[in-house]
Amino acid sequence: MTMDIKQYMEQVGQRARVASRAMARADSATRNRALLLIADAIVRDSAQLRAANQRDMDAAAAAGLAPAMLDRLALSDKAIATMVEGLRQIVALADPIGEISGLKFRPSGIQVGQMRVPLGVIGIIYESRPNVTVDAAGLCIKSGNATILRGGSEAIHCNRALAKLVQEGLLGAGLPADAVQVVDTTDRAAVGALITMPQYVDVIVPRGGKGLIARLMEEATVPMIKHLDGICHVYIDAQADLKKAVDIGFNAKCHRYGTCNTMETLLVARAIAPTVLPELAKLYAGQQVELRADAEAQAILAGYPQLLAATEEDWATEYLAPVLAVKVVADMDEAMDHINRYSSKHTESIVTENHSDAMRFLREVDSASVMVNASTRFADGFEYGLGAEIGISNDKLHARGPVGLEGLTSLKYVVFGHGEVRN
Repeated sequence: MTMDIKQYMEQVGQRARVASRAMARADSATRNRALLLIADAIVRDSAQLRAANQRDMDAAAAAGLAPAMLDRLALSDKAIATMVEGLRQIVALADPIGEISGLKFRPSGIQVGQMRVPLGVIGIIYESRPNVTVDAAGLCIKSGNATILRGGSEAIHCNRALAKLVQEGLLGAGLPADAVQVVDTTDRAAVGALITMPQYVDVIVPRGGKGLIARLMEEATVPMIKHLDGICHVYIDAQADLKKAVDIGFNAKCHRYGTCNTMETLLVARAIAPTVLPELAKLYAGQQVELRADAEAQAILAGYPQLLAATEEDWATEYLAPVLAVKVVADMDEAMDHINRYSSKHTESIVTENHSDAMRFLREVDSASVMVNASTRFADGFEYGLGAEIGISNDKLHARGPVGLEGLTSLKYVVFGHGEVRN
């Protein structure tokens, strides 16, 4: 069986490599037409998509899938509408492929610049979230790449249904259906094969839990664009506006629990903690959020129904649940020291009316997204105007933060001469 899976994945890789050449040749109008046809097909078949998703939801619930994973798996009417809007937003984005920048004449007479080109074949591995199938396909099509999508077994029915619609749109625009292939097996051996095929796959983008990404970091021979954890912080400064602090502190934690841009640790300046923490506690209590607090925060929050003493482990934990670590700090310097020690370098936010403090925070906090007076929940390709995202990168090389069109391209040098030869 393992050998069969390896042969199957080899065939998928070979087809993707051939398709990638056609995608790189295709003009912008053709790629945009494919995206619009996919969007129309999703609208047309939304009832069938919801039915397929319900099959997945029923099976996942019966298997005891965690609530956070069930939340990611659900494909609501709103989620379908967001997928469609995302595709149409991608169409409206400028096409990066073929753009030449930095052209300069050299003393020899040649002109040297850089051209933006597709990466080639992108393998994407993800759990739950069937919307990723469309977001990833859309961004890869727009950026002239071919992609191999390996969704989680819990979303297999919905992903198969979405794959048919994506390939229908590709064919309708005159592009190869193999430009987007959904791996049609739930066998985990398919992942092992995908991440060890550098002859066919140029980059892997994993979107999943810590266990998946840790495994890929050990086994992959294909380069990756990844993030391991989403341990995000909000720091409420002594000079914060109280309403902004309460609104952001509540939204960053309670808008959704199972996402990588959800706040997991709240840091509050000592001067404002006695004012802001009781106000936030009222809102957290309504959502039954468990608070794991340091001694100073515990004293302020005495009487809170779900209050525990924070341990060292809590500062380094991505809960993906209604659990929040809370710490009172002396000032912004202590807050930044804590963030740079425990953060996974995903997203951090400061709430302050002090412009100088805000700019220091932006400069000195070493994370992929750093915010002023905004919820960490905005760390998302759609919210950043990328149309959608293929993932979020905590790495510093190639792509960082939400990875949109530009993150799916590379640069090559181009040279224009007039018959010059080197002396």
